[in-house]
Amino acid sequence: MDKLTIGAQPLMFPMPTVLVGSNVNGKANYMAVAWVGVANMAPPMLCVAINHVRHTYKGIEENGTFSVNIPSAKQLVETDHCGMVSGAREDKSAVFETFYGKLKNAPLAKECPVNVECKVFQKVDCGSHVLVIGQIEEIHISPDCMTGGHPDISKVDPIIYSFGDSGYWKVGEKIGKGFSAGRSYQKK
Repeated sequence: MDKLTIGAQPLMFPMPTVLVGSNVNGKANYMAVAWVGVANMAPPMLCVAINHVRHTYKGIEENGTFSVNIPSAKQLVETDHCGMVSGAREDKSAVFETFYGKLKNAPLAKECPVNVECKVFQKVDCGSHVLVIGQIEEIHISPDCMTGGHPDISKVDPIIYSFGDSGYWKVGEKIGKGFSAGRSYQKK
């Protein structure tokens, strides 16, 4: 199969769209981020890449905590707004109803079906962005997004961002069971 080369760029499919929350000067601020991922299992950690000059990053530096809020497709307009407007120029604290959990200073967006409280574990300066690695202290999830005692992606209905066409997408259908579908593989 022939392939095209398109140059080095931060391209990954898919990219979940989340809201990173931090308190900046005592006020909740939320920023839309698509550069986020799992960093470690034990202890559980995730990481987000944030530009040094972002208002949200100032709050992470100030408090040593942050939140990762997973919005559903129902919160697309509010989520995109939080990615278009800087908290340094506009107060975004009222875009979502904020609550606090275990960490007491990592703002959590009540409307989002999943909220993750993180304590900064490490920051890695990568150039244009800082990779902030957060140790997960607690996860809050809406009860109606659970099935059989586990989070249900179809009920969470997360927003997916596509870098190539700068568009938002929804999760599609389930196509197989993890750590099971591969059992039918046969060597050629």
